[in-house]
Amino acid sequence: MDQNKELTERRTIVPYCSIVEDEGLVTVKIEMPGVSKDALEVKVEGNELAVFGERRAENPVGTYLVRERRAASFRKTFTIDDTIARDKIDASLVDGILTLKLHVTEAAKPRRIEIG
Repeated sequence: MDQNKELTERRTIVPYCSIVEDEGLVTVKIEMPGVSKDALEVKVEGNELAVFGERRAENPVGTYLVRERRAASFRKTFTIDDTIARDKIDASLVDGILTLKLHVTEAAKPRRIEIG
């Protein structure tokens, strides 16, 4: 196979994720191995939270003997409802894991009602 063609091929990947809810906070963790912070974008539009970006191609010196990692683009979307505070979404990228912290609005949090 033509190595130059392989270097320019771009694949689309769907990253794995986990979502946990605990006490007014929804935490989304998405696997992003080999993706830099500069190659990621997180966006909220209406009821959609979208994560997209790319893993860029490597330009090694020499000839590949084995090449299982390739350049790839990705897009992962989630539907969020009005219980998520749009202005309180935090994102961090550590050790290839993108962590999104979505804060639940005060009005949506459970509360105890005193009986008078």
